[in-house]
Amino acid sequence: MKNTALQEAIAAAGKPYTQIAKTINAVGAEAGQSMYYDPAAIAHWLSGTIPASTAVPVIVEAFARLLGWDLAAHDLGWPHNEAAPEDPWEGDPVAWVTRLGRDDMLNRRSLLSAGLYSLAALNLPANLRTITARSGQPRRAGASDVERIRMMSSQFATADDMFGGGHARSTVLAYLIHEVTPLLHGTTGKARPELFTAASQMTYLAAFMASDAGNAAGLAQKYYIQAVRLAEEAGDPTAKATALRGLATQAVELGHSARAVALAEEAVSTLRGKCPVRVRAWMAGMCADAHAANGNTKAALNALHQAESDVERADSIPESQWTGAYRRASLEHQTGTTLAQLADLSAAEAHLINSVHARRNIERRSRVLIAARLAGVQLRQRRPDVAAATVLELRDDLPLLASGRVTGELVKLRASWVPDRGNPTVNEADRLIASLTDR
Repeated sequence: MKNTALQEAIAAAGKPYTQIAKTINAVGAEAGQSMYYDPAAIAHWLSGTIPASTAVPVIVEAFARLLGWDLAAHDLGWPHNEAAPEDPWEGDPVAWVTRLGRDDMLNRRSLLSAGLYSLAALNLPANLRTITARSGQPRRAGASDVERIRMMSSQFATADDMFGGGHARSTVLAYLIHEVTPLLHGTTGKARPELFTAASQMTYLAAFMASDAGNAAGLAQKYYIQAVRLAEEAGDPTAKATALRGLATQAVELGHSARAVALAEEAVSTLRGKCPVRVRAWMAGMCADAHAANGNTKAALNALHQAESDVERADSIPESQWTGAYRRASLEHQTGTTLAQLADLSAAEAHLINSVHARRNIERRSRVLIAARLAGVQLRQRRPDVAAATVLELRDDLPLLASGRVTGELVKLRASWVPDRGNPTVNEADRLIASLTDR
């Protein structure tokens, strides 16, 4: 029987079958699923064939993006799908983090839906609900517990930047679900807000590591959302803005620039000016990146100017602070990526070089990622030998990193310099990348 609902959705999208199939496959890739649908598959669905249950949420999300509004399986003529993802803004954030962490560590099939990145989930509720009572064995926590969690988060964050988000991720998750979330069930009194802030920060780290490791984008998105909700329960606008910034960064990297602008601006609004100047600069830098990705040159440059002004007059950073520690090197990176998106490649290159040179030894992943982006900018200026030389300078660092973001940048470089492989330097750099990525 012909699927008229799907036919109407295709007509409303106004895209050829090839473009629809490409969008479906791209959404699947974000969720960590290899999909190879083509126009023939869409024709089969129109004739009444129902896709595999694990594919239906992916196809629904793809059509939601093509149409610009939320959909369910029945809107495409298919029965209710048990694999359909839950709304991450509903339910108990503590239960969400616990379940996500356990499933993540065990690589359970439930992650097929958890790994689906959803544009609808980027629509922030008008009012975030907080949970007033939780089931489970209550455990009391005090200032010493908060200090331990903060110290461990800082240590884990240092290891993340040394070796990439794919290293020791299961250790971070185990600490989060076995040592942190149990404390969130029964603590009351003065320690409670700081405890939830510390939990939000560690959940943010879990999100960042999942994103950097190249795991399913939706998994990182859901960790970020729960970090927002835990910060809301803590009454901590800085922790909440930090998690919103993480969502904005992810949206830029996945190509959803308009949503990134809204998230970055919401992060700034959340702070209401009540935060360290350096944190405000961090948020302004993200706004610049998002506006540039969205094609708004004036807004991007204004935000960059604000970030630079704030960095210039920011106080020194406490050694224990690992979120919002926006240094000059970070501003140089954000300026470089912003200008690259605005096609000011020469200036972008200069700022990225400054950022690479200013990075400390413990910032290996950041330094390598920025250098890879620098090579991309150099290649866009048709200087493949210079880009290749930049990559070759990383030969000692690259084998130590487990970072999907770094790998992604390197793979893009290889694809872009194919015509230049006759150049000896390009050939050498190409072999280096191949030895690390063709596994």
